[in-house]
Amino acid sequence: MLKRFMSYYKPHMRIFILDMLASLFVALIGIVYPIVTRKMLNDFIPNRQYRLIIGFGLLLLGLYALRMLLNYFIQYQGHMMGVHMQTQMRSDMFRQLEKLPYRFYDNHETGKIMSRMTNDLMDISELAHHGPENLLISTVSVVISFVYLATINIWLTLIIFVCVPFLLFISLSLRKKMRSAFQKGRQSIAAINASVESSISGIRVTKAFNNAEREQEKFEVGNAEFTEARREAYDAMGRFHSGTSFITDIFNVVVLIAGGLFLFNGQIQFGDYSAFVVSVSLFINPVTTLINFMEQYQNGVTGFERFIEIMDAEPEKDDEGAVDIGRAEGHIELRDVTYSYDDGKEVLNHISLNIEKGKTFALVGPSGGGKTTICHLIPHFYELTSGQILIDGRELHEITRESLRRNIGIVQQDVYLFNASIRENILYGKLDATEEEVTEAAKRANIHDYIMTLEHGYDTQIGERGVRLSGGQKQRLSIARVFLKNPPILILDEATSALDNATEILIQQALDELCRGRTTIVVAHRLSTIKNADEIAVITNGRIAEQGTHEELLASNGIYASLYQLQFRDQEMVG
Repeated sequence: MLKRFMSYYKPHMRIFILDMLASLFVALIGIVYPIVTRKMLNDFIPNRQYRLIIGFGLLLLGLYALRMLLNYFIQYQGHMMGVHMQTQMRSDMFRQLEKLPYRFYDNHETGKIMSRMTNDLMDISELAHHGPENLLISTVSVVISFVYLATINIWLTLIIFVCVPFLLFISLSLRKKMRSAFQKGRQSIAAINASVESSISGIRVTKAFNNAEREQEKFEVGNAEFTEARREAYDAMGRFHSGTSFITDIFNVVVLIAGGLFLFNGQIQFGDYSAFVVSVSLFINPVTTLINFMEQYQNGVTGFERFIEIMDAEPEKDDEGAVDIGRAEGHIELRDVTYSYDDGKEVLNHISLNIEKGKTFALVGPSGGGKTTICHLIPHFYELTSGQILIDGRELHEITRESLRRNIGIVQQDVYLFNASIRENILYGKLDATEEEVTEAAKRANIHDYIMTLEHGYDTQIGERGVRLSGGQKQRLSIARVFLKNPPILILDEATSALDNATEILIQQALDELCRGRTTIVVAHRLSTIKNADEIAVITNGRIAEQGTHEELLASNGIYASLYQLQFRDQEMVG
C-alpha cells in the first residue's frame, strides 16, 4: 500500500524535495534560539558584551524572517502538492468507476461512492502534505535537540529520554483501537451521504406521498449511527491524547526535579540549567507533534484503504483476442443461456433464442420473469452463468465491449438525461455529430417542433435528470439520441409503458421509424405495441413458456392469449 501511495508523489518530486528542504531548515532554525539563550546567559550577559547581545538578537530576527518565508512555502506549495495528488487520485478513481461492471453498482450506493471521492480523498491529500513534512521536521528536531541537550548535560538528557518508551508504548497500544473507530466513522459518513443522496433524488415522491417524516426518521437512524461511531472514535482519541499528554507532562516534572537536584549539587550551571529548561521544549514539541500526527495518519490511511478498495475492484475487460466487429449485421442468437445473481438465485434458465437480422423480436410476460435481464446480457453488461450469446456468429467474449455496445441502441422506460442542454443530451448518441445531424435526429424523434418553441431552442438546459421536461419529451429525446447513434441493433425496454395514450401514439410513430431496418428486441407489457412483431417469446420464471407470431400464440390459447384477452377484452366487446 505504501508503494502505491508513494507513486503519486512522482509527478511532483521537485516540489516535494523543496518542501522537505524547507521543512529541514525550519527544524534547524528552531534549535538556534536555545543555543543563543545559553550563550547569552553563560557568556554575553555576565561579560557585558552588549554588541554581541544585539548582534545575535538581530541574527535570530533574520532567521525568524527566513523561517516565516519557508513556512509560507511549506503551507502554500505543500498543500498545492497535496491538492494535485488528490486531483490525480480523483481522476484515477473516476476512470476506474467508468470501467466497473453493472454488478459493482448493483452492490454499492451512489452516496457511499461519492463519500470516497470527496471526504476520503481530502484526508489523503492532507496526509500527503503534512505526513512527510511532520515526520521530517519532528525527527530532525528530536535528534538535534537530543544531541544539543546531551552537550549541556548527558545524564539529565538520558533521564528525560527514559520517558520516551512509555510514550511509545501508550501510542502503539491505543493506535489499533483508534484506527478501528475511525474506519467505522468513515462507513457511517458514507451511509449518511447515501441516505441524503437517495432522499434528495426522490424528493418529489416524498412530497407526493407526504412522507417527509418517514424520510426524516430514516435519516436520523443513520445520523444516530454516525454519532455513535464518532463517539467511539473520539473516546479512543481522548484516551490516546490524555495518555500521551500525561507522559509529556512528566517530561516537565522530570526536568524540574532532576535539574533542580543537579543544580543543587553543582553538577550543572545556572545558565546551562536555564538553557536546558528552554531547550527541552524542542524535544517535547516534536514528540507531541508525532503523537498528534497519528490522528491525521489514521484518517489518511483509512481513506487510502477505501480508495484502494475501488481501485482494486475488478473492471470490465475484454478477453484476449477479442476483436472490433465494425458495423454489425444484427443477427443475435442465445444458446442455452443461464444467469444467476451472486446469491445463487436463478433469473434465466436455459434460454435459447434466434433473432434474425432486421427482424423485430418481442419479449412479454410477468414482471421479474427475466425479460430485462436478457436485454442487459446482450450488450455484455453482465457475465453469463452458462451458455452463449452470439452476434453475427461471434460469441460475446470474442467481441470487444466497445464495438459491441457501439452497435446497440437502448431505449428504456426510465430515461436518464444529463443536467445539460438539449443539444448535449442528443449528442450523447454521437459526440462528433454535426448540427444538421442533431436536428435530423430530433425531427425523426418528433421532438424538433417542440424544441423550436423554447426560448433557447437546442441550448435549453433541461435540469437534473431532465426535470424540466415531461415524460414523453424525455422519451423522445432519448429516441433522438439513438437515431443519432444509428445502431444496427435496437433494444426497447418498456419504452412506452409509462406514457399516456396520446403521447404513446406519438412516440410509437418515432419508434416505428427507429426500428425500420434494424434488429429490434422489444420488451413490453402493452401487447398492442408488439402485435406486428416478427416473433414473440413469453418469458416466465426465467424460461420460455411460449414462442411464435401473434396469430400463432393466440391460436395456441396459452399464456399469451390469456394476457391478450385480459388487456383487450373491453375493446373487442365494443368492436
